[in-house]
Amino acid sequence: MSKFFPTFFVGTAVFLISQLASSQSPDALHDIRETRFGEVRQLTFGGENAEAYWSPDSSELVFQSTRKPYDCDQIFRMPVNDPAALMLVSTGSGRTTCGYFTSDSKRIIFSSTHASNNQCPAVPDFSRGYVWPIYDTYQIYSANTDGSDLQALTNTNAYDAEATICSKDGAILFTSTRDGDLDLYTMNANGDNVKRITNEPGYDGGAFFSRDCSKIVWRASRPKGKDLADYQSLLKENLIRPGELELFIANADGSEQRQITHIGGANFAPFFFNNGERIIFSSNHHDPGGREFDLFAVNIDGTNLEQVTFKKGFDGFPMFSPDGKWLAFASNRNQAQSGDTDVYITQWIRE
Repeated sequence: MSKFFPTFFVGTAVFLISQLASSQSPDALHDIRETRFGEVRQLTFGGENAEAYWSPDSSELVFQSTRKPYDCDQIFRMPVNDPAALMLVSTGSGRTTCGYFTSDSKRIIFSSTHASNNQCPAVPDFSRGYVWPIYDTYQIYSANTDGSDLQALTNTNAYDAEATICSKDGAILFTSTRDGDLDLYTMNANGDNVKRITNEPGYDGGAFFSRDCSKIVWRASRPKGKDLADYQSLLKENLIRPGELELFIANADGSEQRQITHIGGANFAPFFFNNGERIIFSSNHHDPGGREFDLFAVNIDGTNLEQVTFKKGFDGFPMFSPDGKWLAFASNRNQAQSGDTDVYITQWIRE
């Protein structure tokens, strides 16, 4: 009896949660001020779930999640029309981040620390304030969508992560510390032909291609003076302080770089609208306390800033589906308990 009880209990819990979610008022998922949102659907229920990115045919999402029996983030994929049918893609060991479908939908790339240690890496010491860990054991891998045929694309003693893919030729855009700073690089789909495309002191990361792959957008810090000294000191300890981040845009080869936001706060997770003329991103610039993160949109020249979400708490990691009909994002709206972040999709209402 005890052998089958856990499976029965989990299945029953999922059913009850699903029934509860289906009976909830739409107000729990959708603020009336969110006029860009149509139907909002919650796809995960409880735990830490984030960075959900679409398959090229808009039928699936790949995302990272901390859920039992794993102690830290692993990579999963799920059909948007049957989110309970999720599948583990990563190895189940170490910590992973930033899953992304290849342009032919046959493989998924992600970063993982499992080759260095099967255990989850240590969390940072927050005695120096809120910091992000930059694990130098993260390497970029490619696997079939069922997790088989795992192949290493990088093999350095540096942080190689935050990888995304050009939908046209499969080129990979990623962040690395291999040259001593957090910079952007590109490489071929097989890991060859690595090129550094940023070189300003500070953190460059979280980059995405435009739909036609002609441009890239990313978050960056540009510390000066004492702030630069603090940044460099923390980086030696494989840490960064992400308090001040602005958005930058450039050609896909890194040329013609320019800053497009000057609004303060932490601005991150930028993603191009499908037409390439606007950027959607997450920001806390409007909250003096820095705790409220909402989605905003802005033209690629930095004009016409628009607030998209208004729910209390965190909304982040937005990505438009390739067919342009849906927006995926992570949020702690409607959280079952404090600390939960879940994956949502919404129909996108155009102007």
